[in-house]
Amino acid sequence: MNIILAPDSFKGSLTALEAAETMREAILDVNESHHVIMKPMADGGEGTLDVMLASAEGKRVTVSCTGPLGEKIQTSYGILESKQAVIELASIAGLTQVPISKRDPDHTTTLGVGEVIRDAINRNCTSIVIGLGGSATNDGGLGMLIALGMKAWDEKGNLLTGFGKDLQQVRKLSFKEMDPRLHGIDIKVASDVDNPLCGSRGASYVFGPQKGASPTQVSQYDKALSHYAHLIETTVNKSWRGVPGSGAAGGVGFALLAIGADLVSGANLLASTLLLEEDIKQADLVITGEGQSDVQTLYGKAPGHVAFLANKYDIPVVLISGSLGGELDRLRERFSGCFSIINKPITLGECISQAKTLLYEQTKQIIHFAESLY
Repeated sequence: MNIILAPDSFKGSLTALEAAETMREAILDVNESHHVIMKPMADGGEGTLDVMLASAEGKRVTVSCTGPLGEKIQTSYGILESKQAVIELASIAGLTQVPISKRDPDHTTTLGVGEVIRDAINRNCTSIVIGLGGSATNDGGLGMLIALGMKAWDEKGNLLTGFGKDLQQVRKLSFKEMDPRLHGIDIKVASDVDNPLCGSRGASYVFGPQKGASPTQVSQYDKALSHYAHLIETTVNKSWRGVPGSGAAGGVGFALLAIGADLVSGANLLASTLLLEEDIKQADLVITGEGQSDVQTLYGKAPGHVAFLANKYDIPVVLISGSLGGELDRLRERFSGCFSIINKPITLGECISQAKTLLYEQTKQIIHFAESLY
């Protein structure tokens, strides 16, 4: 069989490449005559940089910037030979960088994202891809825009520094000192969500709680983002708050639209970069996977897009997940089969520590079954 492996990462346990390598090992241990092509995937979140660097010539650049809590951190981004920078927000202002006890959108910022964008421009990059998954912030990209030269004041005329709590204080904005070099940069924003900026499906209500926002804060941030958006949209005479994806990363999607970026499906962007569709056309079987799957997998997530491509050519596509939940019938509408790696009562910690072995064994089971059909 010609088998395509296109998993996303199993967060906290396996990178996308490690997952693909584990699947490949299992398949060849069953039958070494199978032809296996590995296409590890991402959708704009964790792993996007690794996938992009693996698919094109480039280098990883280490840089110092402001972390999500305002502290200085060391992070990295990629620069491809095409002078395209690849930046992961998750490695600059990511939720996993903030201890659970300190998760509070009032005290997080996207300042570092703007600093890394500026560093990429200083290194003569002509285009930038920014992956927005996994943010710890709900500041509407205020910190990022301030780092890029925007000024923001409160009602007393005090300059704001760009933390989440400042969002509720913004009364005046100015783009006059924005870095003029941004006009010559092609910025593509890779996102795995289609949420607007405000409202019941907006950044605050949908994603705020996981970032530590209380119910009261959720409401406050939704109103603050609406006011902030009004100030920006009035300044430039254009509206983006309702654009799908503008609510990504606590509103960073909206802020990037305001400086001329294009929002694209992260999974689609990565699949195009990897020429995944061309390989799927020739496949007998496609296997994808991720750490946790539910109906959201179908909306912008890497496995959902892999399945979409396989469905176009009537190629069987299997989902292997760390855990399955929600409306499984919805998943089965797109996947030929959905399987969890869990094969016995097990704790979350055990599942994470044993992920490689569990994925290996489940992949072998699936291949044994698939062989019986050919």
